[in-house]
Amino acid sequence: MWGEIGFSGGNGGFLFRILEGSLLILAFPSVSFVNKLVEKRKNLLLMETGGASMKPTLTPKAVIHQKYGTKACYTIEEVHEPPQNGCPGLAIAQKGACLFRCNLELPDISVVSGTFRRKRDAEQSAAELAIEKLGIHTRTNDLTAEEAWDELLVRVKHLFSNEFLSALHPLSGHFRDAVLREGDHCLVPISAIFAYDAKICSLSKCIDPRVESNPYLVIQYILRAAEKLSDSLSAPKGQLSIQRKNPYPSDVITSSVIEPSLSSERSLIEVIRIPCLLDKPLESIVLDRSPTGYYLDLVAKELGLSDAAKVFISRPVGRASSETRLYFAASGTFLSDLSSDLLDLKEALHFGEPLNARATYLCGQDIYGDAILANIGYTWKNKDLFHENIGLQSYYRMLINKTPSGIYKLSREVILAAQLPSTFTTKANWRGAFPRDVLCTFCRQHRLSEPIISAVIASSKTAAVGQDHTYGGAIAEDEGQCVESNDTFRCEARIYSNSQELILECSPKDTFKKQFDSIQNVSLKVLLWLDAYFKDLLMPLERLTSYADALALQFNPQRVFEELASCRSAHSSLNSRILGEISHKSNDVKLPCNYPEYGDSSVNIQGSDSGTSPSNGSLVCISYNVALIAEGAEVKEPIENNDEFEFEIGTGCVIPCLEANVQQMSVGQSACFCAELAPREFILAAAIETARILHLLDSNACRLEYSCNLLRVTEPLEDRMEQALFSPPLSKQRVEFAVKYIKESHACSLVDFGCGSGSLLDSLLNYQTSLEKVVGVDISQKSLSRAAKILHSKLSTEPNGQVPRTAVKSAVLYDGSITDFDPRLCEFDIGTCLEVIEHMEEDQAYRFGNLVLSSFRPKLLVVSTPNYEYNVILQGSNLSSQEGDQDDKTQLQSCRFRNHDHKFEWTREQFNQWASDLATRHDYSVEFSGVGGSGHLEPGYASQIAIFRRRSETRREHPTENTAESAHKYQVIWEWNSSK
Repeated sequence: MWGEIGFSGGNGGFLFRILEGSLLILAFPSVSFVNKLVEKRKNLLLMETGGASMKPTLTPKAVIHQKYGTKACYTIEEVHEPPQNGCPGLAIAQKGACLFRCNLELPDISVVSGTFRRKRDAEQSAAELAIEKLGIHTRTNDLTAEEAWDELLVRVKHLFSNEFLSALHPLSGHFRDAVLREGDHCLVPISAIFAYDAKICSLSKCIDPRVESNPYLVIQYILRAAEKLSDSLSAPKGQLSIQRKNPYPSDVITSSVIEPSLSSERSLIEVIRIPCLLDKPLESIVLDRSPTGYYLDLVAKELGLSDAAKVFISRPVGRASSETRLYFAASGTFLSDLSSDLLDLKEALHFGEPLNARATYLCGQDIYGDAILANIGYTWKNKDLFHENIGLQSYYRMLINKTPSGIYKLSREVILAAQLPSTFTTKANWRGAFPRDVLCTFCRQHRLSEPIISAVIASSKTAAVGQDHTYGGAIAEDEGQCVESNDTFRCEARIYSNSQELILECSPKDTFKKQFDSIQNVSLKVLLWLDAYFKDLLMPLERLTSYADALALQFNPQRVFEELASCRSAHSSLNSRILGEISHKSNDVKLPCNYPEYGDSSVNIQGSDSGTSPSNGSLVCISYNVALIAEGAEVKEPIENNDEFEFEIGTGCVIPCLEANVQQMSVGQSACFCAELAPREFILAAAIETARILHLLDSNACRLEYSCNLLRVTEPLEDRMEQALFSPPLSKQRVEFAVKYIKESHACSLVDFGCGSGSLLDSLLNYQTSLEKVVGVDISQKSLSRAAKILHSKLSTEPNGQVPRTAVKSAVLYDGSITDFDPRLCEFDIGTCLEVIEHMEEDQAYRFGNLVLSSFRPKLLVVSTPNYEYNVILQGSNLSSQEGDQDDKTQLQSCRFRNHDHKFEWTREQFNQWASDLATRHDYSVEFSGVGGSGHLEPGYASQIAIFRRRSETRREHPTENTAESAHKYQVIWEWNSSK
C-alpha cells in the first residue's frame, strides 16, 4: 500500500510517499526543515498509539524482510489463463490473461502464493502465507487485551489438536517426543511452547507489554490459558508442563510419530557450557542422544535437573531462523510458587540464581545460573531432529558478531587480516558487507530499532529529488539517483532504542555524487565511533565525546551506556592491550589498534622486484597464512589462511602492519613478518583447533606470524585515466617538469611537501642534478615506510648502468603535517608539492600556502594540482577505452573528481586566484604552467602548476637552538648520510 502528496513553499519542495509502511521524503529543501517534518511524524505516531512504540504498520513482505533480510528469495512465475471468449476454429494460438504466482523460499520453509494480476500482489500473498505458517503475529497493536486473550486460547487449543501433532512446525516435534516418552496424553514442557511458538509470544505482548522486556511472563499466560481450557487440558501441580486430558487417537499417533527404527542413529552433539561466574572458563561438552531420546532430557541432565520441564529455553541467538539457543534451569523459587498468581515473575527468577552475564549478552535476554549453548531443535522442513555442533570457535564468532568490526570481519570470512575500513571510497572497490548492512546487523544484535537514515539533495540544478530512507527500508542499487550530474547528496543517521529514545545521531557535512555513497558514508561514521567504544570500553567520556565531534556525531551517554552495559563483561579481552591513538581528523580516521612490536627489520621479503607495486587507491590481491608461534618452543599452529584476498590500499580495511608490508612489495614477491597478538576473541573465532590454541595462549608468550604473496595490483582509477590519454603518464611528466627547474636553479637542497611513498624523490635519483640534500615530509607513516625502503635501496646501491652516480649526500624523511611549522624545513633552495593540496580541505590548502611562503620560504616552490576543467576529457577517454569494464564506468560516472580522496579540484581561475593572492602577500612572484595538454587550447593543461620565486634574498631570523629543538613538530622516520 502506498500514497503520496506534494507541495512547495519557502522552505523548498517536497514529495511525501508512504511505501511498504515507511515514510520516504523526496526532497530538495533545507536539512533543518526535513528534521522538523521527521520529528512531527514521530509525534503524530506517538499520539496515534497513545505513546506506544513508534513503529509503522508493515506489509507482509516488509515483515519477512525484517526477519530474514536477503535470505528471503522471491521467484515469480507467469501463469496464463485459458481464453474466456475464444473464437472456435481460429488457427492462431489464443492466450488468456497473464497472471503471476510467487514462490517464496526461506531458510525454514517455502510457500507458493495464489495467482494475481500484479507481481507485487503475488509477492505480498506469499509473504502473508509464510507469516501465517511461521506463526508471526502482526496485528497485535490492533487487538484489545480481551481479543488477544481469545486468540491465545484458540492458539493453545490448536497446539494440542490432532492436526498439529503431524504438522511440520518446530514445536510439533516436542509434542511427538512427548508422545513417545510420556504416552498418548502428551505431557509437553511449557518452556518449549513459549520458545518455539512466535504467535503465543506476540499475543502475550498484546495482553501485557511487560512481556517485551521479560519474555518469561509468557509462561504465566500459557498456564492461565490451560486453566481456562480445563475441559481438554491440564497442568500437573508443581510442574511446568501441560498435557491433554483425552489421549490422541491411535491412528493419529501412528501417522504422526516417527518410528524409532526409522530415526537417525545415535548422535553425538557438541555444545558449550557457559558458567555464570566470569572467572570460570567455557567448557565444551558432548550430548549423547539415542534415537528414542528426548534432547531436552539430556540438556536437563547436564544442568543437574531431573525433568526437562525445568529447563528454560532462550530466544534464538544470532539469525532469526537459527536453532542456536541457550538452555538454563528454572529457579527453585519459581517452581515452588506455581500456585500463586506470579504477578512479579522476574523477582522469582532473580531469587537464588545469579545472572549469567555472558549468556545474557549473547542472546539479549536475562539468563540465570549456568547455561548450555546448543544448536539443536526441530524445523519447518521435516520431522527429523536438526543439530549442528557448537564449539568454542562458534561461540567466539557469535561474540564478535556483536561488534561492528567483528560483523565486517565475518562478512569477509577474514578475521585476523581484515578490520573495519576507515573510509568508503567506491562501491566497485568495497569488499564485504556494506556499512549500512553492518549497522543494521549491529542494531538487530543489540535489540535497537533499525537505523533511520535520511538522505537529501545538498545542491541541485534541477528539480530532481533524493529520498529519505527510514526504518531500514531496503535501498536499490541505483535508487534515488538524479539525472543531472551536478546533484550532490548528504545524509544523516539516527539510532533509537526499542522504546524510541534517541541514542545517537550523525550529521556529517560531506556531500556525494551518488545517494548510495552518501548513505554508506554516514553509516560508516557511526560504525567507526561504535567500534572505537567497543575497542576501549573504559575510554573516558571526554575522549569518546572528542572522537564523536570529529565524526559529526552526537550521543546520549546515559542511553549508550545503558543499552550496551552488558558488553563490558563479555568483551573483556578486546580491551586487554589497546595501543595507538584516535585521530580527531574526520578525513583521516585512525582507530585504536594493536600495532606490531617489530619494526621493518623483521619483515623478510623474498623474490625479485617486478616494478609493479601498490599505492594509495590500488586494489591488491594477496594470498596469506597466519600462524600462532609460541616463543621458546618450536610450535607453530596455523590459524587462518586465504588463497585470494582483495582489498583497497589506503582505506584501513586491513590491519596496519599487513598493509604497510604489502606496500613495500611488488607483484610476485612474498613476505613474512611477525605481529603482536590480536585480541583473544578474534584468535579463537578464527582457529579451528581451539583446544591446542588455548593451551598455547595460556602457557606461552605468543605472537602471530603472517606469510603473504602479492598476486596482482590494479592501479587507482586516476592513474588509469591518465595513462589512457598521456604517454609518458602525467606523474612522469610532473617529475620531468620539477627536474627542469632544479637544473635551471642549480638547487642543492630540496624538500618535498606531501612526499607520500617517495615517488618524486625516487625519480630524482635517476637524473644527474646538483641536489646534495633531499627531504620529504608526509602524514602517513605507511607511505613513509615504503619511501624509506625505496630510497635506502637506491642510495646504498653502487652506481652502474641503471643507477647513475648521485650528488645526494643526505636524505631525511619526516612524519608530520605540512600545515604545521618545523624550523628544520626552512630556507631550502627548492620546495615541491605535487598533487597534494587537493587531498586537503580548501582552508587547509590556504593555510599550507601561507605557512610555506611566510615561514619555510624556499627560494623556489613548485605546486601542482588537477585542472577540474580537464576532467571531462580524461573521463570521456577512459569510458570509451573501458567499454567492457562496467565497474570503471560506474565509478567514473559517480565521481565528481579524479580521485574519491580529493576534497576539491580547482578550475584554472580558482588556482590562479589562490596562487596570485599568496604570492602578493608574501613577496613572491608567480608564473603558471602545466603538463598534459596545452596551455593555449581549451581546457588548458590536465595538471596545472604554479612556480613561486622568492623576490627578497634576506634570510629569516630563526629561534635559538634550544627553542628550535622544542619547536620540532616533525618526527624523523628515516635518515641517510653518505658519510656513515
